[in-house]
Amino acid sequence: MTRTVAFPGLGLEFHLNRVAFELFGLPIYWYGVIIAAGFLLAVLFCYKMAPRFGVKSDDIIDLLFFAVPLAIIGARLYYIVFYLDLFRNAGGSLDLGKMLDIRDGGLAIYGGVIAATLTLIVFCKVKKLNFFAFADVGVFGLLIGQCVGRWGNFVNVEAYGGPTDLPWRMGIDAYVNGAWQYMEVHPTFFYESAWNLLGFLLLLVVVLRGKRKFDGQIMWGYFLWYGFGRGMIEGLRTDSLYFFHTPIRISQLLGFASALVAAGFLIYHLVIQKHTPEELYVNRMKRKAEGAEAPRPQTFYDEEEQHGSDSD
Repeated sequence: MTRTVAFPGLGLEFHLNRVAFELFGLPIYWYGVIIAAGFLLAVLFCYKMAPRFGVKSDDIIDLLFFAVPLAIIGARLYYIVFYLDLFRNAGGSLDLGKMLDIRDGGLAIYGGVIAATLTLIVFCKVKKLNFFAFADVGVFGLLIGQCVGRWGNFVNVEAYGGPTDLPWRMGIDAYVNGAWQYMEVHPTFFYESAWNLLGFLLLLVVVLRGKRKFDGQIMWGYFLWYGFGRGMIEGLRTDSLYFFHTPIRISQLLGFASALVAAGFLIYHLVIQKHTPEELYVNRMKRKAEGAEAPRPQTFYDEEEQHGSDSD
């Protein structure tokens, strides 16, 4: 099925087919292709950046072996819990096939973040790695994945907002109250993609300019930036996940709450504790390595042993 999406204020029009191609007769959707592209870019970037945080690039690959499937499961379970009625058959029983089919969307980012965070905690505990240094690398991958992945929502014509007459409004045919009708709405998928891109660039500047003072600073910066932006953007959307049958938007609540908590941690560590870059895990590891490689100072016992061997 091809759908038309227009930006009348910008003079743009797109004819979108959710199916990218078929593989052995099985349709492969653009949503999955775009998610995969975002994942690949995230992995490449994190693999390259890991040494700056004292993290081995190989450990990034090892983590992904566990984190990726568990994050997908977490994202799907989160979506299913709050949209359970979508997965019921006519008789009211749950349709396992629908639950397992993620080719066409239905992944909630917060579920993925929660699952990935728990996986990282266990991974770092088992391998005796610094969780916060690892998390500082990982959030860059999250921002890349979220920035790129939102364009899967564009192809699916979903995750849009309410009516607007702004110059960048998006014109779509939406199925409302049992009928298709033309609407001009907020392109909230683009708002979030652009917000994530800007957040990625800002946090990258912090790292490249040596402004990172403590392990976890980038992670808390991510939760502050993404949480606040998601909370604001979520208020514009028409397809929000609600807390069961209440008017509370789950993502908006979690967004503002995480931003508030993150702000508290950043103020505490940057203003009250006043950490210095020397305390960073990567710098501690460098000092440790330099100490191990430095020649051991000669002692009295070494001199005695040397004299004894000379006399022999």
